[in-house]
Amino acid sequence: MKQLKTYGRWVVLGAILFFLVTTLKHHWEEVAAIRVTALGYRYLIAGLGVTLLAHIWSGWVWGWILRELNQPAQPSWSIATYLKTNIAKYLPGNIWQFYGRVMAAKNVGFSVSAATLSVVLEPLLMAAAALAIALIGAQQNNQLLQGLILIAVLASIHPRVLNPLLQVASRLKGKGKPADEPTETLQLRRYPLRPLLGEAGFVLLRATGFLLTMSALSPIAPEQIPALISGFSFAWLLGLIVPGAPGGIGVFEATAIALLHQFPTGIVLGSVALYRLVSILAEAIGAGVAWSMSRRKRAND
Repeated sequence: MKQLKTYGRWVVLGAILFFLVTTLKHHWEEVAAIRVTALGYRYLIAGLGVTLLAHIWSGWVWGWILRELNQPAQPSWSIATYLKTNIAKYLPGNIWQFYGRVMAAKNVGFSVSAATLSVVLEPLLMAAAALAIALIGAQQNNQLLQGLILIAVLASIHPRVLNPLLQVASRLKGKGKPADEPTETLQLRRYPLRPLLGEAGFVLLRATGFLLTMSALSPIAPEQIPALISGFSFAWLLGLIVPGAPGGIGVFEATAIALLHQFPTGIVLGSVALYRLVSILAEAIGAGVAWSMSRRKRAND
């Protein structure tokens, strides 16, 4: 199974790269004709700022998830930790950002089990939020399937479903411990509605960053915005859940090109390439600022 999973990732990555290269080859003249005006650079700077704000907001929402699990995470700590670890998602394996957050939570005295559960719940809530937003402009023949998947994801994080699974996991974990050592049992006290709405805000901020980036290359009519937000949300969702390159590189771009077919392909190609650059730059700036502030705080202490 491990070998099959590894081969599957390479097959997915190879198919994505083939699609992107073929599309770029066929539309190279359109891409080469794109020019960014002075106003376009302002849109790009605004897109960078909004994308950075989205990551800051996501770090705050992660703190909400920890507090739902009875861990007293302060917003300043959760945001700084999130920003410092988020850049690690581009490392092979796409798990190191989660590992870094769990270790950071452990170092400040939080429950390792609660921290681990928080980094499991976070992408689940993100996926549910992105899918809900994608329904805004979905085609009629896709809405039923997406709605069923959304209901399944929302149901999977309901306390009545998740708490029994947590109890089973706790018992299995406790089998390897001495009899006199207590086993921690985690439970959700209520449905995580606030974190879910928070993740919806994160996806909308990311979508806004993409809209601003695309506006730097071509004007966008107001009636086109719902379709763009829907297409971006679904493309970002697949980049989150489909195995492939770290950070969803390639998966997001290929899906966005396929979904946003009502827009000129050259503009979409240029937009997804620019937005990937904007996103990485925003994450690097966030990590650098958070690391610098943490270092300064340690020096003052």
